[in-house]
Amino acid sequence: MYDTPVSLQEYCMGSICDNLTAFCDIQTNPENNQTKYLFKDPDMYFHSSLSEQLMKMLCEKGQLTDETLAMFDPNVTTLRRVAINDRQITTKGLRVLKGHRISELEITGLKSLPVNDIFSCLGEWTLSNLRTLNVSNSTFLNSAKFCVAVSLSKLRNLQSLNVSYTEFNKHALEIVAEDLPCLECLDISGTPISDIAPLRKCRDRLKFLSMYHLQVSNCEDVINILLELPKLVYLDISSGSAQSTFVNIQPEQLQITNLLKKTKSHPNLVSLDISGRDDVTEDVLRNYMEHHHSLKFIGLALTSACDFPMFKEDLPECVSSVVVTGEATEHQVAEALRRYVARPAYVQRALYKLFIFTSHMAEPREDIIKLVLPAMKSHPKQLGVQMAATACLYNLTRAELGLKIHPACLRQVVDLTLQAMENFPNHQQLQKNALLTLCSDRILQDVSFDRYRCAKLVMECLYTFEDSSMNRMSVAICSILAAKISTEQTSVLGAKSRFMKKLLDLVRQRMDNVQIDITLRFTLSALWNLTDESPPTCHVFLNEGGLELFMSMLQVLSEQPNIETDNRVQVETKILGLLNNIAEVKSLRKNLLREDFIMLVNRLLHAELIDVSYFAAGIVAHLASDGDESWLIAGTSRQDIMNDLAKVVMDWKQPENEMVAYRSFNPFFPLLECHETTAVQLWAVWAIHHVCTKNGKRYCPLLQEEGGVDKLRKLISNRDASSEVVTITNNIFTLLKEYV
Repeated sequence: MYDTPVSLQEYCMGSICDNLTAFCDIQTNPENNQTKYLFKDPDMYFHSSLSEQLMKMLCEKGQLTDETLAMFDPNVTTLRRVAINDRQITTKGLRVLKGHRISELEITGLKSLPVNDIFSCLGEWTLSNLRTLNVSNSTFLNSAKFCVAVSLSKLRNLQSLNVSYTEFNKHALEIVAEDLPCLECLDISGTPISDIAPLRKCRDRLKFLSMYHLQVSNCEDVINILLELPKLVYLDISSGSAQSTFVNIQPEQLQITNLLKKTKSHPNLVSLDISGRDDVTEDVLRNYMEHHHSLKFIGLALTSACDFPMFKEDLPECVSSVVVTGEATEHQVAEALRRYVARPAYVQRALYKLFIFTSHMAEPREDIIKLVLPAMKSHPKQLGVQMAATACLYNLTRAELGLKIHPACLRQVVDLTLQAMENFPNHQQLQKNALLTLCSDRILQDVSFDRYRCAKLVMECLYTFEDSSMNRMSVAICSILAAKISTEQTSVLGAKSRFMKKLLDLVRQRMDNVQIDITLRFTLSALWNLTDESPPTCHVFLNEGGLELFMSMLQVLSEQPNIETDNRVQVETKILGLLNNIAEVKSLRKNLLREDFIMLVNRLLHAELIDVSYFAAGIVAHLASDGDESWLIAGTSRQDIMNDLAKVVMDWKQPENEMVAYRSFNPFFPLLECHETTAVQLWAVWAIHHVCTKNGKRYCPLLQEEGGVDKLRKLISNRDASSEVVTITNNIFTLLKEYV
């Protein structure tokens, strides 16, 4: 299964964003030293759709700055809808908007300048014709910390205004109610407004009103004022301070029942959100809904009302076509996640309930995953949200479910899971949730993501927590990822002595208890892959006593007849594979040139099974490649050992499966040049032939790319090359014809 390819247009936009200096000149104004990006091609032009897509993509990638905003010169681009989110933009960059005719403007999360300053960056056409303005989470405060909203009165044709979570106050509300004759939609959620009386001036035109989490002073007046707004189609009076398992706050005193009892009010209402207000009875709510036939949505999150039988059993006609948010059913929870992504308390409760609903799911549900991810992304520092979200993601991707989920979706799951790990490194349960999700063959093998980042976080987790199940998952993940990241990256990870010490401690614990379990096997695999072509990691391994520990392990294995052959072979193979990595490093071989080690390896060289014998032979071959005649084993000469090595290799038969995976053939090339030691060359060509036979598609092109073909030709052209070496080398050439 492959990721769905992006459209050509999206690919081109992404290419521009990722290579700005290739498409743009960076000019600096000598007077103020300000820089700006301008397109190099004088004939470049983007129509409105492309211009808006480019701005959106720059914003998503965190590349929208005062400097890059200069790219949107009105002679080159056309902007009708502008959306800028959470960026440190100033008027220097925003002035480029003056030349555009903008009808919809969204500048949210902007704290570096007040909203009023934005209007100075807009052209006269925009000020006269702007229909939609969203400045949510921005600021209306001037340098004296006063709320100034007078500039809003210039927007005479404004139809929709969102000032949620700003300092927008009653005085500002009076301005927009009085001076904006076309205003139909207003969002004042989370503002300091305590008196909504100015809305009476909008009674004949206001259709959309959102006042979520508004701390009103006179609740009775609020109800009366709302009843005086007959044109309302959308009304959100949900509470952000409802009693909740997760939020230690008290409910407001606004009596929603008093509003619902007025069944003739708001005859055109399509959407009503009273989430978080738990003073409604089923009879009152049913009666209200029966008198509002246009109602299509009702918000009941964080209330007991969502659990009324009328929403779950034998739905009455007034309910059957209405979408409901809440926590009583899967549909309610899904809708809550869809609508309340910006509300952490709502999201947390919904995710907690979703975790219960997803605990026994048997079919993949990408639709639900795509609701969890935005909620998770919106609240990266909210522990409760991240805890519940990571638990849900595990439920939704575990075991066979993950096999049926698109890799693009799983990549987002991994990215946000890693972000949660980074934000809460010391929270054990969250880290455990993350490991449960990541410890998946489907994810680790088939999904593209930042594997080094993942490996680093998992190693930190392994080091931080003493938990057997977490240790098992951590080493399992690392054992796979260490083989998939670059040698430079494995060196950075493996060279951290605390990580190495932890891994070796896990091995030592199992050696002391003669415990041959899955954690041991994964730990050995992780160590093997971390040391592969990584001299710094090999050096740390030796410094931390790894050689003595591994020699002891091999001795223990030989003295325990009750260990299953399969387990013994797996462990011995991994140990010798790592020691083979050390033997490849010329500067470290002196650490292995000790009689007890040579005797141990020589014994394993004659092992009955090729899996063990192969790696023991590799160690011997690398040690012998230096041509040092001085090492003796109880009177046995180096030549005797070389004769043994040659005989052993010639007796091998190709195993059914690939025994080993190599990053490159570079460690073999010095062995091919050992013309005075035929046995060393023999092992090298046999090893190359083995992997090319089992996985020719990968290894034959690799051998050619790294210059191995020329080295093999040079090998067999040497008159001292043995007939066995020549035969195997020619077999390699035959394979190369097939795959290269």
